[in-house]
Amino acid sequence: MFGPRETEVITRLSYEKTGIITNEQFQKLFGKSMLIRQVIYQLKKKGILKPVRKGVYYYSPLEAGPFGSKINAYLIPPILFPNGNYYVGYSTMYNFYGFTDQIFQTFYILNTASQKTRVICGSQFKLIKIPASRMFGLEKVKVHGSEMIVSDRERTLIDLFYFPDPVGGLKPVFEILKSEVREQKVDVRKFVKYALGFPSISTRKRIGYVLEKCGIPETMLKSLIKSAAKTSLWPLYGPRTSRTGAINQKWKLIIDDTRK
Repeated sequence: MFGPRETEVITRLSYEKTGIITNEQFQKLFGKSMLIRQVIYQLKKKGILKPVRKGVYYYSPLEAGPFGSKINAYLIPPILFPNGNYYVGYSTMYNFYGFTDQIFQTFYILNTASQKTRVICGSQFKLIKIPASRMFGLEKVKVHGSEMIVSDRERTLIDLFYFPDPVGGLKPVFEILKSEVREQKVDVRKFVKYALGFPSISTRKRIGYVLEKCGIPETMLKSLIKSAAKTSLWPLYGPRTSRTGAINQKWKLIIDDTRK
């Protein structure tokens, strides 16, 4: 199945406990030669090396079987975006912070360069292109030995209001925020600051409304109230809901009581 040179490469990569390897690392380990390029080509065909991006491969050892091993998804974002213009967010971080117990199959990477869906070594990555103005509230963390940029807890809550579908819509999101406030897991001042910097006015309104329901004093919400003052009415639970219901003038929201 494997020639002597292929076997040598496989043995060395297994000994080194290699996960990700680049062309440059191959050259350091095995030298610069046409033969090495041929070996890489053959190992790619046989599923031992799986391309991540040009010149970067994931090594799937023989013991992983014919379908190979599933990649540690947390290794991928810094490889795809070496300039750091990304963050891991949305449902990946909803689970990370314990907002939901549901395990999601899609790994979300928000970034300023690319919009596509990719399957890499059996894992699905959704790349969402966003403007640079939305790249805030981020921090570096180490997960499974890989350092990556993620949305912090408060920023992840902002995204949860903006993209609530993975947890079942806005109603569960409201309950998640109430729980976070009640258990003092969220820095409310930081959360309000992030909300003010987020471009979606409907998101800001809903956040302000729920924070008020949590008993957060109006003095802390004054800037959010001001940002909602001269805006059009918007349904509390989203654009697909009925536009009938009580009107909350402070937040310019239509409260559909049938959704309670």
